[in-house]
Amino acid sequence: MKSKKHIINLALGISFATTLFVVGCSSSENAAVTKSGAELWGENCVRCHNAPSPTAFGDIQWEAIGQHMRIRAGLTAVQTDKVVEFLQMAN
Repeated sequence: MKSKKHIINLALGISFATTLFVVGCSSSENAAVTKSGAELWGENCVRCHNAPSPTAFGDIQWEAIGQHMRIRAGLTAVQTDKVVEFLQMAN
């Protein structure tokens, strides 16, 4: 009887810890996805160098720059698309 109760408590504890882990991971991913292109540009482009004005390049150039810098900045495809869209709308 005591052993069965111990196993149930252990299973509940593991389930609770797993739930906390999964919820914690998904909320940080969601935070990155919900940021605007302007926020992502400010956080990622300015940290390494003085980012040029959005008017410094045309739409096609921003697309190429976005793909190149995506790798260097470690951005996801969604984040890169948001940054490029922001820059293209601002030029």
